[in-house]
Amino acid sequence: MNGLRATIRLQLHAGFTLDDAAARVPYFARLGLSHVYASPILTARPGSMHGYDTLDYGRVNPELGGRDALCRLVACLRAHAMGLIVDIVPNHMAIGGAGNRWWEDVLAWGRNSVHAHYFDIDWDAFAPWLHGRILAPFLDRSYGAALRDGMLRLAHEAQTGMFFVHHHEHRFPVCPRHYAALLADVGAPADLCAELGALTPAGGGCRGDVPALSRLAAWGATADGQAAIARIMERHDTRTACGRSALHELLGRQSFRLAWWRTTPDLINWRRFFDITGLAALCVEHEDVFDAVHGHILDLYADGLIDGVRVDHVDGLTEPAAYCLRLRQRLMAVQHLRPATAPQHLSIHVEKILHEREHLPPSWQVDGTTGYDFMDQVSAMLHDPDGTALLDGLWRDHAIADPTFADTERNARALVLHEVFPAELSGLRTLLAVIAQCSADTCDYSVGRIGAVLSALLMEFHFYRTYFSDDAQGGYQADHAVLKAAAHGAKAHLLPSCHDMLDWVVGILGRTGTRDAPIHEAQRRFEHLTAPLAAKAVEDTSFYRYGRLLSRNEVGSDPGKMALPVARFHKDNLYRHKAYPDTLLATATHDHKRGEDARMRLAVLSEVAARWHDLVNRWIVRNAHLRRRRMTPDRADEMILYQAMLGAWPLVPWPDADARQEFHDRIVAWQTKALREAKRHTSWTDPDMEYEDGCREFTRRLLDPRASGPFIADMDMIVATIAPAAALNSLAQLLLRLALPGVADLYQGTELWDFSLVDPDNRRPVDFTLRQTMLQQDTSLHQQAAQWRTGGVKMYLLQKVLAFRAQYPLVFSKGSYEPVEVSGAAEKHVIAFVRRYDGIALLVVVVRHAWGLVPSPHDLSLDMSLLEQTYLSFKVSGNGTWSSIVHEGRMHAPATRLALSFLQGGVPVDCLVQI
Repeated sequence: MNGLRATIRLQLHAGFTLDDAAARVPYFARLGLSHVYASPILTARPGSMHGYDTLDYGRVNPELGGRDALCRLVACLRAHAMGLIVDIVPNHMAIGGAGNRWWEDVLAWGRNSVHAHYFDIDWDAFAPWLHGRILAPFLDRSYGAALRDGMLRLAHEAQTGMFFVHHHEHRFPVCPRHYAALLADVGAPADLCAELGALTPAGGGCRGDVPALSRLAAWGATADGQAAIARIMERHDTRTACGRSALHELLGRQSFRLAWWRTTPDLINWRRFFDITGLAALCVEHEDVFDAVHGHILDLYADGLIDGVRVDHVDGLTEPAAYCLRLRQRLMAVQHLRPATAPQHLSIHVEKILHEREHLPPSWQVDGTTGYDFMDQVSAMLHDPDGTALLDGLWRDHAIADPTFADTERNARALVLHEVFPAELSGLRTLLAVIAQCSADTCDYSVGRIGAVLSALLMEFHFYRTYFSDDAQGGYQADHAVLKAAAHGAKAHLLPSCHDMLDWVVGILGRTGTRDAPIHEAQRRFEHLTAPLAAKAVEDTSFYRYGRLLSRNEVGSDPGKMALPVARFHKDNLYRHKAYPDTLLATATHDHKRGEDARMRLAVLSEVAARWHDLVNRWIVRNAHLRRRRMTPDRADEMILYQAMLGAWPLVPWPDADARQEFHDRIVAWQTKALREAKRHTSWTDPDMEYEDGCREFTRRLLDPRASGPFIADMDMIVATIAPAAALNSLAQLLLRLALPGVADLYQGTELWDFSLVDPDNRRPVDFTLRQTMLQQDTSLHQQAAQWRTGGVKMYLLQKVLAFRAQYPLVFSKGSYEPVEVSGAAEKHVIAFVRRYDGIALLVVVVRHAWGLVPSPHDLSLDMSLLEQTYLSFKVSGNGTWSSIVHEGRMHAPATRLALSFLQGGVPVDCLVQI
């Protein structure tokens, strides 16, 4: 067992545990995979379906089976010469609720807590009444109403002796030093009160494991103690005016300030994961915090239980370059402890969204990204630019506003910046104003005008972030270019009198080598604002507002760019081959907006734009009577709904009403999420139930054959018409992922057709038993092509290429990448390349824009009239015969010019090997 060849991403939770994964390892091995690539395995919030809400970094999640189950999984993997990569979450952890001991310690002791520096808290917030306190915006109503309505309750935890204030599932610790005053009033032993009153953050943390708290717990179990604690509860009972006053006074002395959740955008004084208040950002740039977060992961690596890591949202860290270097150094430092049965190869991949003009910095010393960049490139290359004008026109004719993606993004950025992140914006502009006061040249720059300039800059900042606050980053030329481009765009929206101020702001944010603490802090805050702003404004807002073609609205993609030329695709692959040959190549993830095959079906619309244009216009007229009230949904939401349905529509008609109902339920769940993410008529924070109900009713009627008239037949027809071309798109995408430079990554269940919608739909249980049964069948590509709607053709191609990759791994990990010249009648429909290593040559050929080649609905074969007049030209390095590894018995004599007639009679993709 050596390095990575191919991975399968598994979503672990209580319903699919480490033991469940172990039971499927023989299937994964037979499929040809080298590694299981697991979602986070450390202890998360109870019932978590994803594991990104970590509560305890020190142990394997017991809901997944704990360490024993992990050992069983790894033993099974080792028996099949496979490895394990795990997702790690260093940038945030779950708070709120109960169970996070670090966070509760900070709530109890404030800035004096030994864990205070674990979290990114502004103790000197712009709101004076928050100075030295943490905003705790977890109340379901205003603080006064929660107190008055009895929603806040003082409770004593008998096991630990500790006092908490409870609100639904949330608990907030009372500072242990305050216990002395509570207990003295009810006749507790004086020496116990003195001991509690002398507690310090270091010796009396919110852990219940210190002598004074243990003594309190023991005394609380006595009759006298129980009676005394009962009196304390009675005195703070919010059902009485005196009780409310007493609890209010007690809360006023705490290091946290309870608040209504709606105050969060304006008042939050600590950093979150994006805008999720239940996930607090961690400061792993501090070495002790790094050790606390990664200690158990390092132990698992030293023990040979994991073989690599995937770093979640690396741009959420303050210093990504320094972090990645430290992570590799720490893992390598314990590598000598690994057992002989464990491989010495270490892989580190980072989840990062790369802009079109951005490359992963080599100074990070990681193996690559998790594959969003490849997912964008391969998808764009399989779209036809000729459909752009018609699809643009269709969207422009019906969209309520924002006809271009640039317009959509700009408006979404303004909304998110000022409604979701106003506190973060306010803190940064205030800090810049403080810096401005230090110079005679800038002391007249007011907070308001700096805020306007800063907002304009953020509107035009299209990358995730810069890295000026990261001393380990190295060169900053690219970051300077990014800031300069954003400033250039911002000037078009600012008065000339503000341009000098904008230049000054850019100069502060882009200053290198500075030792000035306020400037460094301003850079850090800016970099921690641009990433969540991009994620929320683009992926979680604009992608649900802009509906020209949903297959381009994908994580890591630019919906404004329809297609990618083949020459640029080759260029990107050559760069990847040279710089990151071990990067992951993904076409589906747990975060994708729609399944990889749904995306490839929608891509065909770029080839049949005229037909789609006419069909949508007909639907808009015919389906108007299905609305419960006028313009619900509006035209933009209606057009987006049609595409979502098209992408997820079954390949064969529903067998019964139950199947149709299941589809309806999936679409409605997606629709509710899409409408709220778009934030045009409704949202998560302020849902407009009337609009949502109207949209749901419209969708229900669309899927009711008695109400919708010819709509279902129309959708059946368009899906059946484009499905063969869509299937060839999918097979081309699959073969490219398996054969291009990089490590092929498979998302659970996508061995067969994947027409899923956004999460949670794409995280539904996978029928591995069905897949295992299909894999065991003795079949051929020709046979599978004849029944291609089952998805078996996709699995067959996957298994055959992975088997070859396992037999000749160096062809893929070390082999050259040589684009092949295509000429002739169908040259725009073909992409080909050669991989060579040590006398072995692999020629890979796929078709694209297959609609124009008239694929057969029976077996996906093509009209060969154009392909017979199309040729591949490439360098010959041997005299051996070319043999197909996917089409049994297909062989070709060596030549420097090869006609594409060899693609006739079956699925028109091929891998020819010359040994």
